[in-house]
Amino acid sequence: MQVKERGIILIPIDFTKQSLLAVKQSYNLAKYTHSKLVLLHVYTKTGEESYDALNKLTKQTEQESGVPTEFMNVKGDIYEEVDRVAEELGATLIIAGLESHMKFRNIVGSSASKLIRKAPCPVITIRGNDHRDGCENILLPLDLSTETREKVDAAVQFAQYFGASIRILGVFDPADAAYENQLLAYSHQVKQFIKSKGISCTNKSIPAKDVAETVVEYANKIETDLIMIMNKPGLNVGEFFGGTDAQRIVDISNIPVMTIQPMKRESLVHFGTGF
Repeated sequence: MQVKERGIILIPIDFTKQSLLAVKQSYNLAKYTHSKLVLLHVYTKTGEESYDALNKLTKQTEQESGVPTEFMNVKGDIYEEVDRVAEELGATLIIAGLESHMKFRNIVGSSASKLIRKAPCPVITIRGNDHRDGCENILLPLDLSTETREKVDAAVQFAQYFGASIRILGVFDPADAAYENQLLAYSHQVKQFIKSKGISCTNKSIPAKDVAETVVEYANKIETDLIMIMNKPGLNVGEFFGGTDAQRIVDISNIPVMTIQPMKRESLVHFGTGF
């Protein structure tokens, strides 16, 4: 019997607290998805390679996680190199700690936001300081775009891996009754679909003008472990969770955020042997 090749989880490393936390956050996910970890250090000047520190961290990570771990050391721009290496390796997921040069808030439409928009696979960003050892609750904000179904499928896959519940959230403009009615109907359909997969699911609708703040506030209220959003470049500004809203959720959330990339491939996430 042929053994299926492991998936690859790519983690940018700059030795900040957040990037090291991202490594630890990856352990359970790597085990459940039969993935190996690749620690990527990107340096800009000769002499900043940090080979000894990387080698030590790699050995420590493999020992603690119990999964195969490698490191890569490349010269260049952190944002460009992460996407390039992810594409080159066929990575199934990127986990990035948002601190230091990985911040959104000092950059507009480029750098870290560009990393996420152009990533060839889903990206989990971690800004908070809490180490989450599992995933019991997944928050799934919904809109009416066609790409949303891909996000639903990914949430179902994650929930099945971790035995998690899914919490659906619909955010709508209080002045748009037609959108509200359509969103309520769609949320109910999605809830029934998720429950048909044997997954515990609830749905909630909230009228609000500020989508990002509403999502993060509700995520904290229900103590969710992961927020799943969709990367949808090119959508018009009237559609929720396109452009600015998605970026702001990542920027202000103290809870890990998973950004799903719209894909035309047969499998959305395709982690290891399960997808």
